[in-house]
Amino acid sequence: MPSGVGNGTNPIHNKKPKKAPKGEEDEEDKAFKLKQQADKKARDEMANKAKGKGPLNAGQQGIKKSGKK
Repeated sequence: MPSGVGNGTNPIHNKKPKKAPKGEEDEEDKAFKLKQQADKKARDEMANKAKGKGPLNAGQQGIKKSGKK
């Protein structure tokens, strides 16, 4: 029979994943979160800094054909 048809669904697949307790974080988790926040802040600052500038390829629009034949 196809899955989901019959005497109900398999209880093995109905279990919800267990959540870790919120209060417990080891030093690696804390350091990782701090690093993530610092990286996000640096990316935001760089994005704001680059926002006012024009296109980066101003003088490099690829190969241009001359008008001569």
